[in-house]
Amino acid sequence: MTAGKFTVIFGADDTNECVTAVREYLQANFETSVVDTTSWPELSETVGRGVASGEYRFGVLMCWTGTGTAMAANKVPGVRAAQAWEPWIATNARLWNDANVLTLSLKRTAPDVAVDCLKAFFAVDAPDPEEALQIDKLRGR
Repeated sequence: MTAGKFTVIFGADDTNECVTAVREYLQANFETSVVDTTSWPELSETVGRGVASGEYRFGVLMCWTGTGTAMAANKVPGVRAAQAWEPWIATNARLWNDANVLTLSLKRTAPDVAVDCLKAFFAVDAPDPEEALQIDKLRGR
């Protein structure tokens, strides 16, 4: 995907060097909206609704483990949130599952690895056509 061609909504329930690296990468490369709350359920719902409504193409969420935000975001119909801890997971969450929200652990992910996960996630232009039937099942079609 070409940087700057779509919008991203981002939120983290805490801050540290990893969160700063992710936010700076997103803001340097995409039109980015930052959600301002430290409640991970509220944060995840806001990001999820923004993506599901089509206002934002993608969402990125960070919490201590990355799992809470993934679970909460996935409660929003139309969201396909995937947690990644390395770039291969991020790539294939897009390719095989058409993930539209990426979640990361802000405590256990090195800043450079987190940015590499973002690059991998956004490098996938479209899901693998061979996975279309499976993705449609995931969407409830």
